[in-house]
Amino acid sequence: MSDPKVLEAQKWVNATYGAVAGYQRCPENGRTGWSTMFSLIMGLQHELGITPVTASFGPTTTSRFQALGELGMGWDRNRNIVAILQHGLFCKGYWGVEPESYGWFTGVTRQAVMDLRSNMGIPEGDGKIDVRIAKCILNMDAYVVVAGGTDKIRDIQRWLNSRYWQRDAYSIGPCDGIYSRDVQKSLMIAIQYELGLSPNGNFGPGTQAGLRAHTLRSGDSGIFVELFSAACVFNEPVGVYRTNKRSSYDAGLADFVKAFQRFAQLEENGIGDYPTWAQLLVSMGDADRPATGSDTRFEITATRAAWLRRNGYEIVGRYLYDPPGSDLDKEIKPGELQRIFAAGLKVFPIFQDRARKLEDFTYSRGFQEALNAHELALGYGFNRGTVIYFAVDYDATQEEIDSAIVPYFQGVSAGLASKGKRYIHGVYGSRNVCINVTNKTFARFSFVSGMSWGFSGNLGFTLPSNWSFNQIKEFKVTDGSDVFDLDRDVWRRNSDPGTSTVNDIAGPADGFLSYIQRLYDLAVAYPNKGTRSASQLVMEYIRHQEYGNKSWDNELGWLILIGAYDEEFVKYANDRGMTIMKAFKDPYTGYELGAEHLMATANGHLVVPPDANQKSANGGDVAGWAGDLMTFYSDWRNSEEQYASGRAFCEAKLAKPGVESTFGFSDLVEDADGFLIAQAVRSGRTILQAVTHHYNGGGGLRRFNDYFQQRWGTAENCKFAAHNALTASDATLGIARKQLISMKGAMLPTVLQNLPGGYDKLVDFEQGFVDALQARRGMESRMAAALKANHQDYLRQAAERANPQR
Repeated sequence: MSDPKVLEAQKWVNATYGAVAGYQRCPENGRTGWSTMFSLIMGLQHELGITPVTASFGPTTTSRFQALGELGMGWDRNRNIVAILQHGLFCKGYWGVEPESYGWFTGVTRQAVMDLRSNMGIPEGDGKIDVRIAKCILNMDAYVVVAGGTDKIRDIQRWLNSRYWQRDAYSIGPCDGIYSRDVQKSLMIAIQYELGLSPNGNFGPGTQAGLRAHTLRSGDSGIFVELFSAACVFNEPVGVYRTNKRSSYDAGLADFVKAFQRFAQLEENGIGDYPTWAQLLVSMGDADRPATGSDTRFEITATRAAWLRRNGYEIVGRYLYDPPGSDLDKEIKPGELQRIFAAGLKVFPIFQDRARKLEDFTYSRGFQEALNAHELALGYGFNRGTVIYFAVDYDATQEEIDSAIVPYFQGVSAGLASKGKRYIHGVYGSRNVCINVTNKTFARFSFVSGMSWGFSGNLGFTLPSNWSFNQIKEFKVTDGSDVFDLDRDVWRRNSDPGTSTVNDIAGPADGFLSYIQRLYDLAVAYPNKGTRSASQLVMEYIRHQEYGNKSWDNELGWLILIGAYDEEFVKYANDRGMTIMKAFKDPYTGYELGAEHLMATANGHLVVPPDANQKSANGGDVAGWAGDLMTFYSDWRNSEEQYASGRAFCEAKLAKPGVESTFGFSDLVEDADGFLIAQAVRSGRTILQAVTHHYNGGGGLRRFNDYFQQRWGTAENCKFAAHNALTASDATLGIARKQLISMKGAMLPTVLQNLPGGYDKLVDFEQGFVDALQARRGMESRMAAALKANHQDYLRQAAERANPQR
């Protein structure tokens, strides 16, 4: 949205300095941004006698401004300098001066600067501007909480500023509530000051030695506990665990530390030891910590495999490909996999074709490289469902991630889908690369280039929730006369299992399909079915324990929602050796799916089919998407401090791979699959036929598009249905909302929409739900187009082979 005061600043600075050598005009669009700030900085440089001007508040600008002293009430040595700062204040959201008083340092200007300094956490200083404040006025840092920020992070930012702002090595940092690279650097400099070092912001030997001497335990207090607990806040959330900055090491902090240590695969001792300090502060953490994973470009011979086993390594990453012209010779060699397996090691495959600069990443390259990776992995015999890590081997910026890296991985996903999704994509790169690629292309696992701790993409970013390997150190292995390079990788428990065999026939979901076969056979043989079909009995058996008959004793009153299950069939199946299969692996995403939630959703949609009016919602929907949306709504209302916008909350947490949420990625997959399985059974398929087609027949490749089209048809219908699920006057929906929303302490949507601005907030949240579905549909549409194109190419090639003379 255009701001008239920003537009005024842009027009003034362009008109005043447009002819100055080196000056770069900013767009006159009324929207603040770095281009406007750079133009104001260049105008300032001209007034300070610097030529040519450049888009940087560097050492020369700093020294020249410092020579001016403090600017305050009555300072009138250069009215244009005052006007530049006043325009900068407007661009940052502060009312810098009355329109007729530009260039005069008035009481209005003083109050604006006092407000700015207060927001920074530093003394108001009678509203004076020194060089430190001038730099802050002419940058894009915010000093109030922005969308996605939290008050507790802002409090830490203000605390750091208040304590260190006058120290030479410390720069006043943002107070926007967002953990970022600048905040991380500020914390590191603060720690170095407290250790008595000359700060440089690097995690060097002096800092490491100082932290080894400052192990923290329950009962400790003081500045190092404050700094340590601040680092803990910057690294949350860890699953469901949160924490706060504090001055004493209490039980709450110890609990968070244990959770963080478990997440980062450190010794779970609850104390602030050196490995924990290190992992909180830098991406590689303690580079000498225990690690059972590794990767290398060198061939694993029998003697090298034996060395790895003797030294505690259990898995090794190897490359599928070495591009033409390379002299690294890094691809897997004939017989190498068998040698690795024979030594008791596992392997995980990596694909890299250059991947060292921006030009290496486009959608089409991603697609073609996925095809290459598929053929190579197939040639080596890698089993269906294996994760292949595609590399981003440089420090990609956020702009590059958005413009090139994400499209590349969209191409990778589409390319693998065009081959039936035998293999699943993972990502290798900085933390920020891994987080973005996972959120936007649903990469299954992240292989983090943690040893590149200086990468901008590793500073100010937490470990990805789906990390499987963290690369922490490169070193030379010397084993007798044999010397080769090896990277040490922390291999996360219960993540990517790697592979210890090749050429297996079974697929990831085959165990679940066999289980459905056995249970279905029992349902067919069951003599007391009554009006229930064998398929419905299967659904009821799998859901009965978690989503049972007792009204409101568990998450939902399933008896009220979709009716009772057949208790006699449960006993019949149990007597014949059946138990509930809790989870299985989705062949198309590699994620674990909950069989109980899946079948509860299917059972709900089978018993209570969708209304003909696709804008409505009913009890069958509550068994799936609508129930999840209600729970997710209550989480949003209980998190409004951080997410005033419901749409932003959905963008951050709804169905995001690896993100802890009550409406997670697997939940949405289960909602979609449960609906489609119910639709297939209603159309005449058995439950066995439905799940076999879905998980082994390609149905899961288009699950979100099929789900959206069959349930809602249009985005408008989807948004109306979400609104009706949350607000419609219906007995079943009302009972569900009471259980899932009001009993969790959240305001009911029917109340929210009647508050001033509440209706718009609710609609914004509902749009976030639609957006999440549309994003997943878009990914599938690209896959479908790729699949169609690949099929057409196959037909063309077949025709050419059949008619070589044509």
